[in-house]
Amino acid sequence: MTVSALGTRVERQPLARYTTVGVGGEAEIWFVETLDGLHEAVQAPYRIIGAGSNLVIHDSGVPERVIRLSGPLAKADLTPDPGLSDPVNGLIVTGWVGGGTPLPGLLRKLQALGWSNLEGTVGIPAQVGGAVWMNAGTRFGEMFDGLHTLEIVTPQGVRHITPDDLNWGYRNSDLPRNHIVSRVRLKLQQSTPEEVQARMTHADDARKGQPKMKTPGCAFKNPGGVSAGMLIDRAGLKGEQIGQARIAPEHGNFIVNLGGATAADVLGLLRLIRGRLAPALDVPLELEYEIWPEEAAADLR
Repeated sequence: MTVSALGTRVERQPLARYTTVGVGGEAEIWFVETLDGLHEAVQAPYRIIGAGSNLVIHDSGVPERVIRLSGPLAKADLTPDPGLSDPVNGLIVTGWVGGGTPLPGLLRKLQALGWSNLEGTVGIPAQVGGAVWMNAGTRFGEMFDGLHTLEIVTPQGVRHITPDDLNWGYRNSDLPRNHIVSRVRLKLQQSTPEEVQARMTHADDARKGQPKMKTPGCAFKNPGGVSAGMLIDRAGLKGEQIGQARIAPEHGNFIVNLGGATAADVLGLLRLIRGRLAPALDVPLELEYEIWPEEAAADLR
């Protein structure tokens, strides 16, 4: 371990430890706790990693430093902002929520408070910053349903923007690759703990058929609104295996790590799916996964 000029802890570690699928080679990781530390970290080529869901990292790792938000940048101030909230109409705008805050724990706190708007993201194993960057969600809702303000960090400095400043949409925030979501303010609606729990349970029940093994999540976006999982199932690809990676028998749009899978195994299955499905589609078959480095899967874009 080393320490940067501003006191940030820096370690070289396997990135597989920080992905939900459990693959990925080594990189230099910066565990950043402050905005000053973040400004220091982005002065050299970098990438940002959160919970590592929807992410497949090459077996050789990446050459750039990898930034992981921690400390105060991984905590949430849910105190309603009196200047932005509207209690009469049940509108709550929170204090700053760090981009490194685990989304599942945040949702539990919102449910206990009876604050609504983000129930549709239940079950997503992400940190807030990553969930915002890709507008993570389900058919029951997405991150941008509950955003008021985004704090964005780049090598050029810090900016505060709103969702109206972005052309966001399905699984897309419109934020460029080198923009880090350091903190956000949430825009929530007063409800009751019981009503919020009921909506979370309804959304979570719809996910019961998804695999419980190590996985990056859904592999492909639904092309033209048609279920990618259904198309993969119809193509007879469920259960196909390369090395220790398998197309999940429970849901065709998930690839799982059976134990000891490599990134090469996962990428091989993605190419198998694309090769089988893409020629018959009238719209592009787009990856939902982020691949590091990008050139490792240029043929999948």
